[in-house]
Parts: sequence; C-alpha cells; structure tokens
Amino acid sequence: MDTNASPPPRKTRRSALFRWFEARIDPYPPVPVTQPPRSLYAFCRHYTRGTEPWLALMAVLTTAIAVTEVALYAFTGSIVDRLSSHTPATFLAEEGWNFVLMAAVVLLVMPALNLLSALVIHQTLLGNFPMRIRWRVHRYLLRQSMGYFQDEFAGRIATKLMQTSLAVRETVIKLLDVGNYVVVYFGGALLVAASADWRLMVPFACWLVAYAVLLRWAIPRLNKVAQEQADARSTMTGRIVDSYTNIATVKLFSHSRREEGYARDSMEQFLGTVHRQMRLATIVNVSNDTLNMLLLFAVAATGIGLWMQDAVSVGAIAVAIAFVLRLMGMSQWIMWEMSALFENIGTVQDGINSIALPATVDDAPGAQPIAPVRGDIRFDRVTFHYGKQGGVIEGLDLHIRPGEKVGLVGRSGAGKSTLVNLLLRFYDREGGAIRIDGTDIATVTQDSLRAAIGMVTQDTSLLHRSVRENILYGRPDASEAEMVEAARQANADGFIAELVDAKGRRGYDAQVGERGVKLSGGQRQRIAIARVLLKNAPILVLDEATSALDSEVEAVIQENLYRLMQGKTVIAIAHRLSTIAAMDRLVVMDQGRIVEQGSHEELLAHGGLYAQLWQRQSGGFLELEAEPAD
Repeated sequence: MDTNASPPPRKTRRSALFRWFEARIDPYPPVPVTQPPRSLYAFCRHYTRGTEPWLALMAVLTTAIAVTEVALYAFTGSIVDRLSSHTPATFLAEEGWNFVLMAAVVLLVMPALNLLSALVIHQTLLGNFPMRIRWRVHRYLLRQSMGYFQDEFAGRIATKLMQTSLAVRETVIKLLDVGNYVVVYFGGALLVAASADWRLMVPFACWLVAYAVLLRWAIPRLNKVAQEQADARSTMTGRIVDSYTNIATVKLFSHSRREEGYARDSMEQFLGTVHRQMRLATIVNVSNDTLNMLLLFAVAATGIGLWMQDAVSVGAIAVAIAFVLRLMGMSQWIMWEMSALFENIGTVQDGINSIALPATVDDAPGAQPIAPVRGDIRFDRVTFHYGKQGGVIEGLDLHIRPGEKVGLVGRSGAGKSTLVNLLLRFYDREGGAIRIDGTDIATVTQDSLRAAIGMVTQDTSLLHRSVRENILYGRPDASEAEMVEAARQANADGFIAELVDAKGRRGYDAQVGERGVKLSGGQRQRIAIARVLLKNAPILVLDEATSALDSEVEAVIQENLYRLMQGKTVIAIAHRLSTIAAMDRLVVMDQGRIVEQGSHEELLAHGGLYAQLWQRQSGGFLELEAEPAD
C-alpha cells in the first residue's frame, strides 16, 4: 500500500475551504498591550476589534436565514390554499413555476446560506475569536505588577482568563446571531399572521408580551446567580490548584484532610449556586411550557373561529399553527440562549474585576530602553511603605560605584530584599529616586532595566520545562556550547548528565517539573546560577544565592561567582555573613535605614550592629528558626 499517496481531490478541496475560513482572523494579533476598559460594553468592544467584518457577515446571514424561513412558512400556507382551489389536472400547469421557485429556495438557497453561516461561525469565529482574546489578555497579565500575582491564586487568574475569553465570545455571538434571528423571526411571524387577519395576530402578541415578562423576571435572577457561580468556580479551582502546587508541604505536615476540608468549603459554595440555578430552571421550564400550551389553544381556537366566519383561509390557519409549533420549540431554546447570554455577561463582568486592573508599576509614557549600563547605582532619599503610613524604608541614601561589590547586612525585616525589589521595579518607590548611571529607572522600560540586572534568589523557581530551556532563559540566543559552559561553571553539568524524566528524556532535555520540584534545592539553585551566568548582566544581585547548597558545592560555586563578579556591580544579601565578608563594602540596615557602612574589619572594630551579628554567628550560636526573606 502506498502510504505517500495524495488525498482524494474532494477531500483536498474541502480541507482547503476549511483552511481558508480558519485563516480569516489572526488569533495572535500584533496589537499594542493596553489596559482593558472597565465597562461591559467597552470591554467586549475592546476585544472584538479586528473581528467586526466577520461578525457583521454572521449577522447578515442570520437575518437572511430567518427571513427565508418565515417566507417558506408563508409560501406553505399559500400552497395549501391553492391546492384547495385547483384540480389535480390544472394545478401543475398553473402553479408549476411556484413549485420550482420553492424547490430552488429549499434545495439551493437555504443550504447555501446555512453552509456559509456554519463556515463563518465554526471555522472563522468560534476558535479564533476566544484565542485572540486569550492572547491579548495573557500579554496584558504578563505585564502586571508583582503585587497583582502575590494577591491572587495563580490557578484563579488562569481560570478567569479562560472563562472570560469564552464568555466574551458567547456574549457577542449570541447577541448578534441568536438575538438577531429571534427579532427577525418573531417580527416576520407577526406580519404573516396579521396579513391573513389582524385578529389572528392577537394570540401571538399576547404570548410575546407574557414571554417577555417571563424573561424579564428570570434573566436578572439567572444573571445574579451566574456571577456568583463564576466567582465560586474560580475560587474552587484556585484552592484545588493551590493544594496541588504545594503538595510537598501538604504531605510534609500530613494535612491531606485539612486540604480536603479547605477544598470542600469552596465546593459547597459552588454547589449552592448550582442548586439555586437549577431551581430557577425548573420554574422557567414550567412557566414556558404553560405559555406555549396557552398559545397553541388560543391560535387554534381563534383560527377556527375566523374560518367559520369565512374571514381566513385554511392555509392561514395551517401557517399560524405551524408557527406555533415552531415557536414552542424555539421558546425553550431562546430562554436558555438568553439565560446563557446573561450567564456569560455575568462571567465577563466577573472577569473584568480581575483582568481590567491597572498595573501598579507601569512604563512611563514614552519610556525608552536604558542606555548601556556601567553599573553606577544611586538611591536618593528613597522611601517605601508598601502603601502603608510608614515603615520598611525611610529616606534611604546609598551610592554604589561601577564595579563595586556591596553586601547588604541586617536582621530579617530590615529592608534588604525590599531595596533590591525597588531596584528591579517590582514595586515603585513612594518617595525619592533610584538612578542607574544618572538615569532615573522610572523613566526607562522595565524590560530593559531588568535585562541589565542578573539575580539569583534563595527561593529558586524554575519553569516546568527542560533543563536546557531553563538555562537558556538567561540568554535565549546563546549557543549550545555557551549553555553547557554556564552549567559547568555553576557545577551543574555533573547531575544534569544523569537526569532522566518520566518520559525517558535525558540530560538537558529532561523536564524539571513544576517550579523544579523534581530537583533538589541545591540542584535548582545551580541551574538558576547557570542561567544568570549565561545572562552575564552588568549588575549582579545575589539574594542568599548559595543558601541551598552544601559546603563543598558552595565552595566550588563561590569561586565561579567571584569570577562572574569581575567587572560587574554586585549587590549581595546573605544572613550567613561569612559568604559576604570579603565584599568591597558592607552596608548594614536596620528598620529601613542604613546604620553602618564599611569593610568587614572596619565594622568589627566599630563594635556596632554588624559586630554583634558576626559575634553571634562566629561564636557558634545557631538559629533554630530560619529567618524569612524581607
């Protein structure tokens, strides 16, 4: 059998047709990243831009289908009347062309309209439209401030992104497709009934008013419970993901049952919203069925009464009853489409509250990339309180010269890590200025600023990807040889060569697991150091960079770190003072202020806070509780 045989021409043409419609909307538009609006209409409009021509075509096709269906019902009624007024011998001769026209509409026009509508909706819109929204929202969230992610579950944010993108699609499409179809179809049905006799239209008009009242009562209630359900669902998902993300901690403290209760509370809240929604569903179903039965009885009775008075024809009655039967099926569909519409509106509104938030740290208008960095860093009267009235950092002045190696020392909570976070613009200072080479960092782009700073932290986080991808994150355009050399300098090449993941991938291709969970703390730290070695930024920040390493490995890596420090401006934070004692200058912080500065020997001779901390460590006293990061 020839496995390379080309597919049949018909299948190729069909695939080409699908591909053409699938390519009409770019799911990854290269548009500027901007904050979404906060109002429902503006939010949906913001994410609809670029898809308008195809949404408009969908609405036009929907209108055409609705008009054609109503016309077919009217034509059917006229056929009934003509059958009763002709003999079999004369019918085809006088009505044949009408049958040909009807056949053309049924066999050609309607299938063509339905095909084109299906291609536009299914191939062009349903897949590309929400993906386009996800892409734009994701790009915006990636640029959100660090505080945004610290205040929310990662799983909850991801759930909001997925739910909101689908909800925007459903809201827009249902309004333009279902809403348009319903208005045109109902309007056409009333006109056809009225064309026979205005009295035949009365039951339809009464039903329509009663149906609108039912919708007005049910939809706000369904909308409210939908909003509560969307929020409860994202909370439930966030709690479950939080348990899985921290599964090692859960098992370490034997808290599986505690986590069960934690998740069950959110599940109960979600289930409560489901029960309320289903109660409303029962009320709506029964009410809708009752209205439909009343409509059927009223139309049949009115039609027969008018026929007995010779006011309407048999064909008019047939069309009216056909409309009733069609509306009986449509009314249930419309009710749930409208309910789904408002449920999606509730989900969009809930998503707006999480997505359309301004970034607390944003690039200034017209911000430019930072110029090539020499490494002169100046903190000028910097104040930062995390939005509170006081505390953390107060009027701090510090000048670090290009190429100088500075160690930050102090008790936990003194403000050391906060100072580094301000330098990286994870947060914006509340007073004063931070300058690199004389340029205020608030005036340059955040990406260019952070590209000039390499950092290794105590709490190393790796991406759930391969070892190679994690190291190349430092410099994606680096060669394989440069990546391997960085791993060797970080003393990581030995254990990397022995790595094998669950799918048999080895060495640099092995996956490290979420946040690097498959590796030991020391192994994660060495990969993180390799990543920063490869980045080779002019400013280097070491925040407890070797705290997860054993003494032997630390000694090897310290040599490589010292080599890396050559020609760079270095800021090092360490609770273990022996690791930074050899720095050019030690800066001692306490309660957000600098209280001492100098070399190791000068500070020991001064007999201040640094001397106390040194004596405490070198005297053999070991802290039993690990000091948390600032």
